[in-house]
Amino acid sequence: MQDNIATADVLTLLWEGQLACAAAIEELALWASTTGSPEAHEKALNALETLDANASAITAGILKIRGLA
Repeated sequence: MQDNIATADVLTLLWEGQLACAAAIEELALWASTTGSPEAHEKALNALETLDANASAITAGILKIRGLA
């Protein structure tokens, strides 16, 4: 049980780091959009979609490991 808790704790930290990266990329996407760089804006949005999809899977895994799903 302790190993599961430690694993879930580490995954939670990684998930929080991923959320922070997503927030930073979102800010960069907004900046790219306002400065007239549609290609950079599109690439940032694609990265955000990937992060969002992965965050959902990580969240589901954390809940399963913690026995909450």
